[in-house]
Amino acid sequence: TAGADHDTWNWHARAETPTQRLDRNWAHLLQELRVLQTGTQILAGFLMTLPFQARFPELSDYVRGLFLVAISLAFVTTVLLVGPVSVHRALFRQHRKQDLVHVSHVLAQCGLFTLGLTMAVAIMLIFTVVLGNTAGYAAGAVAVLLFGAVWWGLPAWIRRSPADRAPH
Repeated sequence: TAGADHDTWNWHARAETPTQRLDRNWAHLLQELRVLQTGTQILAGFLMTLPFQARFPELSDYVRGLFLVAISLAFVTTVLLVGPVSVHRALFRQHRKQDLVHVSHVLAQCGLFTLGLTMAVAIMLIFTVVLGNTAGYAAGAVAVLLFGAVWWGLPAWIRRSPADRAPH
């Protein structure tokens, strides 16, 4: 199986046991989540202040709708990216690190997806308020394309590159 192949490679290349590999994977995931959580929470906090600004009631229903989509996505993203902490607490000392790493990996991937959507809607909101609907649509589309290209397209392209490199 693929897991056994990775375990064998890790043992020969790193003298790393499957448990040590899980510990390393968990540590790497935590570092990534720290970066994502901070940025997401700052964005969500900023969005939460907007309804309390003097001009907010003057915004069109469409712009307020964009705001509600952005803040809702920021909320979902925060839940997904903080989720691994809750899972860790629930599984603490249960000898379920493999489950913890797998579930946290899935939550992080989902959180990245919703973060991309959050950022796209937020940039769409800003461009709509400043330059109008057409600019907002264009900015949102560019953001979605950019996130898709860098966050999913680039890794997919790298995975398809020649397999003569050792797995890491």
